[in-house]
Amino acid sequence: MTKLDTMLAAERRHEEHDFHRGLKNRHIQMIALGGAIGVGLFLGAGRAISISGPALILSYAVGGAIIFFIMRALGELLMYRPVSGSFASYAEEFVGPFAGFATGWSYWFMWVTIGMAEITAVAMYVHYWFPDIPQWLPALTTLLVLYFANRITVAVFGELEFWFALIKVVMLVAMIGIGLAVLFFGVTPLAPTASFSNLWSHQGFMPFGVLGVALTLQMVMFAFQGVELIGVTAGEAQNPEQVLPRATNGVVWRILIFYIGALVIMMSLVPWTELKPGVSPFVFLFEKMGIPGAASVVNFVVITAAASSCNSGIFSTGRMLYTLAQFGQAPRAFGRVNRNHVPSAAITFSALLMGAGVVLNYVVPEEAFIWITSVSLVSALWTWSIIMIAHLGYRKAVAARQARAVAFRMPCAPVVNWIVVAFMVVVFGLLGLDPQTRVALYVAPLWFALLAVGYRFTRSAGVEVVPSIMRGASR
Repeated sequence: MTKLDTMLAAERRHEEHDFHRGLKNRHIQMIALGGAIGVGLFLGAGRAISISGPALILSYAVGGAIIFFIMRALGELLMYRPVSGSFASYAEEFVGPFAGFATGWSYWFMWVTIGMAEITAVAMYVHYWFPDIPQWLPALTTLLVLYFANRITVAVFGELEFWFALIKVVMLVAMIGIGLAVLFFGVTPLAPTASFSNLWSHQGFMPFGVLGVALTLQMVMFAFQGVELIGVTAGEAQNPEQVLPRATNGVVWRILIFYIGALVIMMSLVPWTELKPGVSPFVFLFEKMGIPGAASVVNFVVITAAASSCNSGIFSTGRMLYTLAQFGQAPRAFGRVNRNHVPSAAITFSALLMGAGVVLNYVVPEEAFIWITSVSLVSALWTWSIIMIAHLGYRKAVAARQARAVAFRMPCAPVVNWIVVAFMVVVFGLLGLDPQTRVALYVAPLWFALLAVGYRFTRSAGVEVVPSIMRGASR
């Protein structure tokens, strides 16, 4: 057995010792679904529609197809070895040590920035009811509540996320149902102008051409961030071999229905030209319907949606820092759990950095959301690309009989792997076309330069990972 084999086996034993498999099937299903339904749809859709018009539906269809293959590749890797380190661990095994290091830290960074975006969104939604409250205050309150909830037990996180996600799903189903009733039976004040023809009657289906569709791809892919969260839950899921394939298969088509279905209904009920950036199109739509109190209910729902994604972010950053610490790539304190089997030090550190989002909401409240989302997308593009490259390495290892084959397989490999990676490169380049998202192109090289320095430091420090993991596993 090689040193890497020993390390990976020890990682599995160490997680089994430290973590409690407290996430049930219903938790995993809702975490996988809820993690990807957040501000990208409820708030970001307004700006995306203003850029591409109804053709945003096409952007979501393309992005959804890409996500399908990413999730199938991840599902195959999870069946091979279900651990909380997930893609960072697979990158270490099938791509190389630096890939594992960069992926783990980049995924951590992604969720830290997503957490900032989500608490920013909460603050913006609260302004609907209380316009005079400073934007930083609800952002800070949300972060503190979710931080303390995540320090209790993984079951508390799972239960909280289950209900958060359920609220989002129920609201989307209700919106689609009410919208269909308006379109087919002519109820509510929207009936005279509601029609599927709104999708092509106002400057056409693609009013801004192919460029408009291209410019929304980065917003669409940001909206899909979080689908890979089931990989991080693998180490704490009950019966992962049964639960994870079901969650992987189910989450893609559900998200496509909720995203594409919701957008089709929304832009059929009102002309897309009436939907404005910076305003939740869902709140706007229910206001137009004239249903008493409906807009406030929807506003509450979108607040829980943002809180849900931030909740997932705190969970995933803690688990990723835990894994990095096991590999000697993060301070050792992050690799310890408290009496509730929660990596509390890792969670605390991550939540403190999410607090930078509170500062941004104080300093630049208007620009905070778009800056944060574009920066977080860079880390997501890297993570998704590494999943596909690690999957290629896994398939090669299976062919060489160096890894165990599993029944749950991604179709069309290896061609699709490279198509997905190329798509990620294109989306990254598109960030430079919009002055507001261009900030990500400045942050990305700085981030990866910092990773290179950190990686050289951990290597030169001579940290012996395997004994460290084995000592933890034998406690």
